Amino acid sequence: MWARELAVSAPGKVILHGEHAVVLGKVALAVALDLRTFLRLRPGAESRLSVSLPGVGVRRSWDTPGLRALRGRIAGKGRGRSRCPGALDALREFAGIAAGASAPESLATLAFLYMCLAISAKYGDVPSVDILVWSELPTGAGLGSSAAYAVCLAAALLMVCGAISCPLQEGESRARWTEEELTLINSWAFRGEQVIHGNPSGVDNAVGTWGGALRYQAGKITPLKRVPTLRILLTNTKVPRSTKILVAGVKEKILKFPAIMNPVLDSIDAISQECQRVLEAMPANPSPEHYPVLE
Repeated sequence: MWARELAVSAPGKVILHGEHAVVLGKVALAVALDLRTFLRLRPGAESRLSVSLPGVGVRRSWDTPGLRALRGRIAGKGRGRSRCPGALDALREFAGIAAGASAPESLATLAFLYMCLAISAKYGDVPSVDILVWSELPTGAGLGSSAAYAVCLAAALLMVCGAISCPLQEGESRARWTEEELTLINSWAFRGEQVIHGNPSGVDNAVGTWGGALRYQAGKITPLKRVPTLRILLTNTKVPRSTKILVAGVKEKILKFPAIMNPVLDSIDAISQECQRVLEAMPANPSPEHYPVLE
């Protein structure tokens, strides 16, 4: 049984430099935004697990015995690998999601079911809870909305299964998990991102988990400790796009035109590294000369 009501949140992100190239092992610099996704968790009806995502029009509820039976079917299909194609097909069938459906509501539901079943298979059943998720982040805008969602889900589900502690003490309004627990949250959030995006770099969920500013390369996260306060202008074109499709398009171009694309990727990598050098130099010796370089 889970007897407490509480909320978790995770920030969105913007990649300053390294977008797309980061998927191919190049350096990316990313910073957290002051825009967040929130998850409220509270005890639910007996033997029911419910999720509500008003931002994408999802309100679903499942009985926990049915979820346990589904988990057993998936374990048989994937030999324990819940993200194999056969397992995801079983999840789609269970949730009534058409094959190839890429709408936010379909992917959010699929990721929720996958994370519930995979986490419960490893750490014990998810108890009867009601989960409500809302966000200040627009979907499909490149601001890490799916990663923030996956981070919140991972934190909440790991907590109710007992894999991580509940750090919030009586009388406190906020708390933070230990580094070891954040690392576990990040690893599960990445798996949720894989369900949604196919082949993500991992940078979005890393920013959503740790916040701040960081350098990301081939899975290695390096926090940037001293970064100047910068105002970033974000323009929402209101034209949604699929990260999965965009990443696949870049990969296709690299395979088709390697002599053209590989130098472009190297240039993106060099820009990221030069930006890091300037950002780290600015707090100790701020100078107007830094800004034209950042531009």
